[in-house]
Amino acid sequence: MKLKEKLQTLPKKPGVYLHKDKDGTVIYVGKAINLFNRVNSYFKGAHDYKTTKLVSNITDFDYIVTKSEKEALILEYNLIKQYDPKYNIVFKDDKTYPYILISDNKEPYVSVLRINKKTKYKGKLYGPFPDVGAARNMVELINNIYPTRKCKTLKKELCLYYHLNQCKGYCVKDIDQKENDEIKDKITNILNGDIKDVVNDLKNKMNIAVEQLDYEKAATYRDLIQDLKETNLKQDVQKNIKESFDVFNYYVEDGYIAITGLFIKKGRLLSSEKFIDYLVGDPENFVSSYIYQFYEINEKPKTLYLPKELLVYFNDVYNCKSVSRGYKYQLLNQAKTNSIELINQNKKIITNKESYFSQLEDEFRRIFNTDIKHIELFDNSHTGGQNTVGAMVVYKDFKPSKKDYRLFKLDDSANDIQSMKEMLYRRYFRVLKDDLERCDLLIVDGGKTQIDAAKEILDSLNIDIRICGLGKDEHHNTSYLMNSDYEIIDINKNSNLFFFLTNMQDEVHRFAITYHKKLRMKAVYKSILDDIPGLGTKTRTKLLRKYKSIANIKKQSLEELKTVLNDKVAQELYNKIQEENNA
Repeated sequence: MKLKEKLQTLPKKPGVYLHKDKDGTVIYVGKAINLFNRVNSYFKGAHDYKTTKLVSNITDFDYIVTKSEKEALILEYNLIKQYDPKYNIVFKDDKTYPYILISDNKEPYVSVLRINKKTKYKGKLYGPFPDVGAARNMVELINNIYPTRKCKTLKKELCLYYHLNQCKGYCVKDIDQKENDEIKDKITNILNGDIKDVVNDLKNKMNIAVEQLDYEKAATYRDLIQDLKETNLKQDVQKNIKESFDVFNYYVEDGYIAITGLFIKKGRLLSSEKFIDYLVGDPENFVSSYIYQFYEINEKPKTLYLPKELLVYFNDVYNCKSVSRGYKYQLLNQAKTNSIELINQNKKIITNKESYFSQLEDEFRRIFNTDIKHIELFDNSHTGGQNTVGAMVVYKDFKPSKKDYRLFKLDDSANDIQSMKEMLYRRYFRVLKDDLERCDLLIVDGGKTQIDAAKEILDSLNIDIRICGLGKDEHHNTSYLMNSDYEIIDINKNSNLFFFLTNMQDEVHRFAITYHKKLRMKAVYKSILDDIPGLGTKTRTKLLRKYKSIANIKKQSLEELKTVLNDKVAQELYNKIQEENNA
């Protein structure tokens, strides 16, 4: 009754609403042109699967009135980033798209760059590309066609690329700037989809090579022409039209929503973006939120074409338009057709995935008699007590939350229990100190002794968190789950839950061992070279370039080392090697 009464107090104004569960956790953030109508609609009539599930968990809500739909759109985005609600689409911070950058260096230099709002670069971007492989293929092709600068940092000597005629020797030669600019212009033409001139140029070179009976070189030019045509996947949108714009459209069916974006640069379809998931709320809110989040981590469109029902959300945000005829209307329909196809191909996969997570949710609720949403799992690694490290992996709603993963450099010890205590103390002291979100379940990699270690640390910090141990058999495979009363929890080894626990244990072990190997390799490298007075970065590079590995450096005589190093540094390094060999 309290919720029903509160619903009647909602204003008929634009704003943002926050749905909460029984624990007061924000589980969904939405925007509305009319808050009263939009929020009340959740509690009337039938809904699709995901919205029904959301409504079943709503026990309260808050709202914020805004002056306009634009303010509501921006506020919704900021609140989603703040609360990371369970039922919202949330673009991850590390989700970026590949672009090709022509840098502002005086030399022609192209590279693949993933960008987000924080990325700094100098030059001109082309993209986004459909995947990083397509972008790298294009860069490789450009580098094969033109004598571009290949090195990110210029060296002080000519390299192999110069001798293969794939670089003009920018590191040591003074190249005429006009010549550099001409190469940049030709690269720009290729990235804009204009390959006619470069294809003609390559054909002329191929014919000359044939006349000179240099068939190997002719074959190289032939292959470059073919690769250029195949890699240049951009399609003509409309002949004689050189506009740049983006198009987004969507389709809804059986509780699923698919969204497709098409990116047109200089009149050519450069790439696309596709997304599919269960629909939560109404389609217009869902799609407008998705598009706004997409452009928060990608280059803003010069013009954005949308279905007319979405325009109201983007007034004064982007240069948005809708059309009802012409080739741009055809592109809107093409984006919708792609969305229909996306649903037809993927809805069964999504249904199975959702069923998997629902089963996990039910199984954890059965075992612990409460909802488990946030799990933290710990493991440590060392070699003979050296380079001891710890790792924590985090799962939220049964999905890895990699931004919350943590690594710990621990005091060197062969005592796994002591290492676990140190790691847990550091983690949960920080949780207390910074008032961080507490997990619902702490899992240690091991049985009774590791559980006792976790209990001791949590008791000392006066923190109440459920504890379990994930044990292994003699073959080092996941074997059982033990609760804090040392009881083995009955789990079918063919179940999704056992599969999930095994993956978790493998993940934390992988995370820990990768960090341990990194420190171990760093220690090996440091023990030989980093402690030698006068042996700087450039000289170390010379040594490794000549002898290929640390192992080979150790085999060299003092006289041989003096061919690369001055006498004093060579003697210091030689003495260090002998000390290590005699240890």
